[in-house]
Amino acid sequence: QVQLVESGGGLVQPGGSLRLSCAASGNIFSINSMRLRWYRQAPGKERELVADITSGGSTNYAGSVKGRFTISMDKAKKTGYLQMNSLKPEDTAVYYCNLDGLSGTSYFRTNWGQGTQVTVSS
Repeated sequence: QVQLVESGGGLVQPGGSLRLSCAASGNIFSINSMRLRWYRQAPGKERELVADITSGGSTNYAGSVKGRFTISMDKAKKTGYLQMNSLKPEDTAVYYCNLDGLSGTSYFRTNWGQGTQVTVSS
């Protein structure tokens, strides 16, 4: 029963930076392994996977953001992050985080939150 809340979005100019946060509530300490994923959804488009990271530290990025975005998680703070640098107008979207993994022997996946709006415009 983990819930996530995204924050950190805003309006920035091209080339700017933002750091998104994904704060978890609930008991995550019983989770054997987990995967944090960041998605985004631009107007008129379907939700797109941006990046993911496992509790073991393995990361993957969409080609459109690789080299500019960095995903991370801090288990002690129960928070995931998406550092976004060199932002482009095409990065404009609502950003969502999602977590899945194993709690004991049970698989879980969090529901979608409200997301946080990122707008890149001059």
